[in-house]
Amino acid sequence: MDKLNYKDLFRTESYINGKWINGTDTFEVINPADGKCIANVADCSTEQAHYAIEFAHKAQKTWKKSIAKDRSKLLRNWYELVLEHIDDLARILTIEQGKPLAEAKREIQSGAAYIEWFSEEAKRIYGDTIPGPTDDRRVIVTKEPIGLCAAVTPWNFPSSMILRKAAPALAAGCAFILRPSSKTPLSALALAELADKAGFPEGVFNVITSKSHDIANILTEDDRIKHFSFTGSTEIGKKLMAQCASTVKRVSLELGGNAPFIIYDDANLEKALDGIVVSKFRNAGQTCACADRIFVQDGIYEEFLSGFKKRVKGLKLGSGLDASTTTGPLIDQAALVKIQKNMEDAVSKGAHIEIGGKVSELGGLYYEPTILTNVTEDMLVVKEENFGPLAAIIPFDDEDEVIAMANNTPYGLASYVYTNDLGRIVRTSEKLEYGMVGINAGNFSNETAPFGGVKHSGLGREGSKYGIEDYVEIKFILVSGI
Repeated sequence: MDKLNYKDLFRTESYINGKWINGTDTFEVINPADGKCIANVADCSTEQAHYAIEFAHKAQKTWKKSIAKDRSKLLRNWYELVLEHIDDLARILTIEQGKPLAEAKREIQSGAAYIEWFSEEAKRIYGDTIPGPTDDRRVIVTKEPIGLCAAVTPWNFPSSMILRKAAPALAAGCAFILRPSSKTPLSALALAELADKAGFPEGVFNVITSKSHDIANILTEDDRIKHFSFTGSTEIGKKLMAQCASTVKRVSLELGGNAPFIIYDDANLEKALDGIVVSKFRNAGQTCACADRIFVQDGIYEEFLSGFKKRVKGLKLGSGLDASTTTGPLIDQAALVKIQKNMEDAVSKGAHIEIGGKVSELGGLYYEPTILTNVTEDMLVVKEENFGPLAAIIPFDDEDEVIAMANNTPYGLASYVYTNDLGRIVRTSEKLEYGMVGINAGNFSNETAPFGGVKHSGLGREGSKYGIEDYVEIKFILVSGI
């Protein structure tokens, strides 16, 4: 952190009501690359969380009345500051999360794009005038800020996940309270520093750092908070959703995935190989939208496997600060244990390790990029979200067979299809039970498109013109006696 150009981006206090606040205690933030403590960050108490809600609720009363053009300008300021400090923000992200610096920089760019997008959408929250039922009545529909919003964000994308939620909320006229992951709070605090510098009023944007799950409970159960957003596991998402029921607040959830990656025998194999490497091994496989199950049609199976092994052998594990690194460490010991458990289960049931399958000679949290064949649907590597650099390959014969296997999961976030057959593109994309389908693309997330899933993968959409809808209420006004 001593190499940061703008030292004020390295913050360890919470940011509440426009002020930097110490917690009642602190917790350690660990660099997964070497296991060393980076910082001791404020561990806020439940009393301090209530304090943050109180002041954010007061700020909401003024912020909701602000002019859309003024909100747009502030968001634009924030966007420009994020890009101005992209190198420092990427360095902070890499040190606390582990991903390669180039990946971290792309994440910052992606998050900034959401700020820019919603700075423009702030001025385009349109209502309607609807023809009335009689000639003396008019029907007017307006959209108003839903109110104070809160979010709990994950460690795997500790910058972009925040901005995908905060930007539309602020654009719509909603004050915002964030509780970032305790594994990666430094990126959130750096963004708060830039939000402060951008000129947001006190109490409009707040970051509560804490290791306690009680903070999330408070955010879900306080009636002053009208919208709650969460990105994380389906298990935790269901619990938080249940807690939100007591106050009937609106909920946005981006939860677990178990993405199928389907490669038909008429696909451009080189492009498919490029796409699967990006999808599977980006962020060491620690993404909710990454390919967990790779389905390859029989006619190209052997050729694909040969090409895939060659590409995976070319990946290099190491510290994200090393420019030659392609794949960083897992986030913590629990993530490593999960991968090892799923591997042991697969091998015990007959899976074959083509490459990898063990902790790297680097030790620590570095797990070798792994390819498994002879995979069957009863294995954990197929049934669960692996969240690691583990690629399970399954051959298939025909279209109906692979679609049935792809849909055989409670999850429905992302899916991928490689084919050059237009009819097959239409049929497969329509039959896949997923919120997103990437055709001949291994990574399709961007600010212009609605990101989100179906089934147990969540509710709502982030990004695009649809992303601001979760942060507004529709009001119907009937004018009579005209």
